[in-house]
Amino acid sequence: MTWTRARDWLIGAAGMVVLLVIAGIILWWAVTEPADAGRAGPATSAPSSSPPDGGAGVPTPPADLSDDQVWFGDLRLDAGTVLASGSTLTDVRAVGRDVVTGQDGLVAAELTVDATVPFDVVAAELGGGAEVRPAEDGQATVVRTVEALGRDLRVTATGTVDVEDGRLVLDPRSIDVGGPDFLSGAIAAIVRNSVSLEHEIEGLPEGLVLQDVVVRDDGFRAALAGEDVLLQP
Repeated sequence: MTWTRARDWLIGAAGMVVLLVIAGIILWWAVTEPADAGRAGPATSAPSSSPPDGGAGVPTPPADLSDDQVWFGDLRLDAGTVLASGSTLTDVRAVGRDVVTGQDGLVAAELTVDATVPFDVVAAELGGGAEVRPAEDGQATVVRTVEALGRDLRVTATGTVDVEDGRLVLDPRSIDVGGPDFLSGAIAAIVRNSVSLEHEIEGLPEGLVLQDVVVRDDGFRAALAGEDVLLQP
């Protein structure tokens, strides 16, 4: 009787140990992960079939392109200095898209031009020994000698620069004649037109329109754009 009880106790104990081992394995499996899981490389996405620019605005050759015509998806020009119609531009960057050769030259479906109008070019247009320079807060300053009430007067005018009717325009916000405030205020109305600035960029292909202008240290940075622009040979 004693041996039977001992045998039953041993069998029960062995079964308990097996259950504990199985439970431990299950617990270990649940709270851990494969050893190489944390070292897995970054997930790779499926390769995209879209072009880098998303395919937006990509020009395609015209269907009616003849054998004696040449089509350019885009044309780019970078020039340090351009002189046209007696006007000088610097740091010129032009981009033409969907350009086709024709009898008269090249026609660009779209043309954008960024160029700098040097201060001395605008100053020479004003005359009177004028000086044009940058001012604070994106403004510009015009200094020139004007005639007022039969006397020569050195005037300093500062104002914002905007685009009006395709021209670069400086509207004076402050006018200083170097005297008392009451004197400057009285004379400002007389000399205002003489220190106002209107400049039209000449020599560029017809159809380009001035869109924006920014005052920089070396001049007025102009952005122009146009459609169906004829590029003369």
